[in-house]
Amino acid sequence: MQADADPNLVVYFDGKLMPLHEARVGILTHALHYGTGVFEGIRAHWDEAQQQLFLMRPHEHYERWKQNCGILRIEVPASPEELCAITVELMRRNVFRGNVYVRPLAYKSAERIGVSTDDQDSFAIVALPFGDYLHADKGLHAGVSSWRRIEDNAIPARAKICGAYVNSALASDDARRSGFDEAILLNESGQVAEGATCNIFMVRKGKLITPPVHENVLEGITRDAVMELARRELGIEVVERPIDRSELYVCDELFFTGTAVGIAPIVRVDHRPVKDGTIGAVTRGIQQMYFDATRGHLQAYRNWLTPVYQSRMKHDQDLVSLVGMNAG
Repeated sequence: MQADADPNLVVYFDGKLMPLHEARVGILTHALHYGTGVFEGIRAHWDEAQQQLFLMRPHEHYERWKQNCGILRIEVPASPEELCAITVELMRRNVFRGNVYVRPLAYKSAERIGVSTDDQDSFAIVALPFGDYLHADKGLHAGVSSWRRIEDNAIPARAKICGAYVNSALASDDARRSGFDEAILLNESGQVAEGATCNIFMVRKGKLITPPVHENVLEGITRDAVMELARRELGIEVVERPIDRSELYVCDELFFTGTAVGIAPIVRVDHRPVKDGTIGAVTRGIQQMYFDATRGHLQAYRNWLTPVYQSRMKHDQDLVSLVGMNAG
């Protein structure tokens, strides 16, 4: 579990930078009652040798966030470039020297009762120190949940809609109360979708296999990075296809991926060992490559990264007009 956030943390809220303890919403806020918000998650990794903090693919995250907001007709007026500039400024203001998690949140902000939406939208960005989401050094014990993944025609799982995460919360809580580290959800067809908060991959017969995006899964940016690393660096064939529940019991390796979890090996499923119950070679190889890529050690993937501590970004003038540099 992560520690409570510092109330003096500088955040972006209501169009300006301010301390976290001043960033508050009313109890009648529409999103609080009806889940009408869309969030995003972005990681920044600290590299001690370079004394540098690297944001991982922030532009792609903000593009995805704005697209997903459109599903709920939430307007985020800032461009991805401006949002990246705000995020870098938050990092600098808070003088982070460690791994960080960034949480953008856009939401319906009208303070009233009534499920119908209107055009009152707001957004905020919070960046805070963040360690391991799942402690997976020795591998995780996952359990297939009795809760099914929500369907796209109910609430799109690909969109990171706040209300949809009741589905994840129910599955995750049930898994932990049953002694598992994390849940695996099936879709309504009974095939594997993803973890409660992450995508899933398995290794079987020399191939890396993951459910396709039309199986009610998040179109994960870490998922995409893992597929590229596996193909380019390990020469492994990557296949997107449905996965049966029983395949989890007979596969060679299994792991979760996600912005928060990174690459998290699974060594047991439903009280059954994955292969010999240890972390496999492919998983360890992808873990190491992902670690190196996200910390600027692999030149081929430096285009994924935005360094925080460097000369002022070219968008700083946009930031001045957008947030006001005398705030916070």
